[in-house]
Amino acid sequence: MEPLALDMSGILDGVKIVDLSRVLAGPFATQMLSDLGAEVIKVEAPWGDDTRKWGPPFAKGFDGEQVAAYFLSCNRGKEIINLNLKEQRDKVLEMIQDADVLVENFRPGTLERLLGQIPKDIIICSISAYGSTGPRKDEPGYDIALQARSGIMSITGDLDGQPAKVGVAWIDVITGLNASNAILAALFHKMKTGESKRIDISLWDCAIAALVNQAHNVLASGKDPTRMGSAHPNLVPYRAFQVKDGWFVIGVGSDGQWDNLVQFLDINSKPEWGGNSGRVADRDAVESCIGGIIQNKTRKELEGLLQGIPCSPVNTISEALNDPQSIARGLVSNYKGVEVLSSPLRFHQN
Repeated sequence: MEPLALDMSGILDGVKIVDLSRVLAGPFATQMLSDLGAEVIKVEAPWGDDTRKWGPPFAKGFDGEQVAAYFLSCNRGKEIINLNLKEQRDKVLEMIQDADVLVENFRPGTLERLLGQIPKDIIICSISAYGSTGPRKDEPGYDIALQARSGIMSITGDLDGQPAKVGVAWIDVITGLNASNAILAALFHKMKTGESKRIDISLWDCAIAALVNQAHNVLASGKDPTRMGSAHPNLVPYRAFQVKDGWFVIGVGSDGQWDNLVQFLDINSKPEWGGNSGRVADRDAVESCIGGIIQNKTRKELEGLLQGIPCSPVNTISEALNDPQSIARGLVSNYKGVEVLSSPLRFHQN
């Protein structure tokens, strides 16, 4: 495995970030900024970030000690120190004095109660469950609670099954991405104007925004969508089908792709299936037809047959990590002797 080597490491050279956040959203954001070259100092309580104990599995950490694999997913590239904010407030404030950005995910108002007045010239990114305003601002919230309340669980899973959460902390990851984006924008604004911004970002806001087409379907129709398994509310065929050796996804996003699918699979297509609206209206018949044709084919056979049509076997995570594309792109790297997921950011000279 090649060492972690990123050609973007100097982009944020000279930017100092103090990270008081815990668990995933904040640490995920600051890890991305560290990948871009920022100096990130993560302040943990003497007993450590909660996720250090979120195992098994456990593995060798960046400092050589055993730690939950969860912690390794969002804390590479940082200097980690242990301080008690209540008892060592002055040390934390001293670190903040020459920092460009402070990231925290306490409940609204807690940062000021712990540290008092924060310097006005520092960018503060506050991440919370529901934001600094509104009737829920003081409520706590882990990803699963936000997945339930935001509605994403109502559309995830099989129609006849239980509501299901996304298999990773989806809202935390999206919030971390939005937080890092907002911090970059605030740094750019400060560079142009000298003015520092306070960023108020919440898991709730990010979850609702990430409902994208499903939320707009409700705004347009007034009807709530239901769970559809792997199917798509607006496209057919666009789902996983059971085949000879597992599951296989076919995603047709245009009528031209449908025409190619008809040819490749020798589908006896009805005239009304030529347009997406007709296929959506006759969803069960279209999906049943395709399912019957491909049920005795292997995943590899289908990949070879459906060239040019978005399709894929439903991989395990180990299959995805070992995919030739993952290997070619260096998506698993080595950082301080620990296997980690690489940053997805890539920069090239024009």
